[in-house]
Amino acid sequence: MAWKIKKTFKLGLLIFITAWIIFAQSCMKFRIDDKSAGKEFEEKNLSVHFFTLKEDGVPIHYAKTGSDTLPTLFFVHGSPGSWDAFKIYMMDSALLKQFRIISVDRPGFGYSDFGTACHLPYQALLINKIAEKENNHKPVHLVGHSIGGPVIVQMAQDKQAYFSSLTILAGSISPTDEPKEYWRYAFTYSPLKWLMPGAFRPSNDEIVYFKKELYQLDKGYGQLQMPVTFIHGDKDRFVTVKNVDYGKKKLAHNPKVKIIIIPGAGHFIPWEHFDIIRDHLLTLAGS
Repeated sequence: MAWKIKKTFKLGLLIFITAWIIFAQSCMKFRIDDKSAGKEFEEKNLSVHFFTLKEDGVPIHYAKTGSDTLPTLFFVHGSPGSWDAFKIYMMDSALLKQFRIISVDRPGFGYSDFGTACHLPYQALLINKIAEKENNHKPVHLVGHSIGGPVIVQMAQDKQAYFSSLTILAGSISPTDEPKEYWRYAFTYSPLKWLMPGAFRPSNDEIVYFKKELYQLDKGYGQLQMPVTFIHGDKDRFVTVKNVDYGKKKLAHNPKVKIIIIPGAGHFIPWEHFDIIRDHLLTLAGS
């Protein structure tokens, strides 16, 4: 009798794990298809255009709205996420009067080679190709949330002449203030990674990569001469506000650093404090 129970238990566990792996890879992708997104914009009498740029065999998907004659706001999302994290900004009438707006699916997310995480320098290289392709000879202002923060810093370090300003929203840029989170390594470098659902798998992988790569990023802040704004909540439990102190210290040479600390705010400031961020972005229109 005992061996039958044991056999049944093992079979049940195997079925559960198999079902979970299948379910995990089909859910929680945190993305919206172009057709559905287009309808949302149409309902607001707005147009949005979608593009996929293939670079080095990697498809990089992005959305664009607004007039090509205007300066650009270029949004880079956190982890996990996709371009539509900044949909409310792309639909804002005040911003659209001043800017063309681009928002990208970072590599491994949305429709940019979903599931395959990329290292920080390679991500920046790929996303900078969009900046090259969309060059309209007007100012380009980079905006990055969370892990999108170090991505836009790397983009600017690589191609400083392309960009007119950086806005880092709750950005995780400090290598010394990153939590250790040793458990993440088991879910990146072992078969356990396949238990991570949807976009959480590439998210976990890139977080592991970035923890080391932030030390390399640390060496290039002296190149950044453009205006840099840090916006952070002082109650952020995911990315400590100490990242702002780190950024301020690394950019001590730059007189064009601005800091906005939002009292009581957590990590999700792009949506919970939209007005504060939009008002800041509007100040970039004349720069």
